[in-house]
Amino acid sequence: MTSPKRLPTIATHDVDGIQLRTARWMAPGNSGQRPLLFFNGIGANLELTLGLGDMFPDREIITFDVPGVGLSPVTSWPYRPWMLARWTRKLLDLQGIEDVDVMGVSWGGAMAQQFAFQYRRRVGKLILCATTAGMTMIPGHPRALSKMADTRRYSDPDFMRKSFESLYGEAVDGEAGNHIDNLLPPDPKGYVYQLLAFIGWSSLPFIRLLSMPTLVLMGDQDTIVPVANGHILRVALPDARLHVIEGGGHLFLVTRASETAGLIRGFLSEAEETPQAAA
Repeated sequence: MTSPKRLPTIATHDVDGIQLRTARWMAPGNSGQRPLLFFNGIGANLELTLGLGDMFPDREIITFDVPGVGLSPVTSWPYRPWMLARWTRKLLDLQGIEDVDVMGVSWGGAMAQQFAFQYRRRVGKLILCATTAGMTMIPGHPRALSKMADTRRYSDPDFMRKSFESLYGEAVDGEAGNHIDNLLPPDPKGYVYQLLAFIGWSSLPFIRLLSMPTLVLMGDQDTIVPVANGHILRVALPDARLHVIEGGGHLFLVTRASETAGLIRGFLSEAEETPQAAA
């Protein structure tokens, strides 16, 4: 994502005693579009999302640092996905936001599925990027997964640059360099809590209930989440389409921002079929 021109308002909100540092981009004028709720990847601070404002210039967007990531304090106890989904819903309530479109990448893609299940009456469309259905996933390359477990990728920019291609499946370019420069190391306990949150979790028991239109985006060079996982989601979700980014690695949302944004904007702008129209 290039240097952003449209910047969010950043504030910290108390949700059930949990402090969540939040970024919110207001829509210019009355766009009439649902706000976009974004769930980031594991350990990823909201500074890494600042390009979203320019990717979706006509839309209100809200995202936040999960506990223990960025500048949101870590919780005193581990949490489960349903708990984080509930905190997110209460955060939206505090902001006066009702219905949303939901987007998630990698770890955040699993959270997007969980939120869409718990609050499906409030979700219009769902965008899942480089993610899986959970414990039933097709695993990535062992070399990439071993680097995923090394927290130096957050604290050591040189390590990250040297490891970027083997970790994410793409070479370091200008956009990837900006991504690396904006990384903030997560709290070690917060990172562990993110890992623990999805142990044993799968969306397959409830995925047929996610009847909202869904766009699944995968990179064919992704070494962490192979494309096969996108096919599983496409088949399991009732109303899903799959688009594979050719040459895209795990972070195609960053390295192929313009192409990805165009696909998502097109999907979000499609008229939604109503029961009357379908009759």
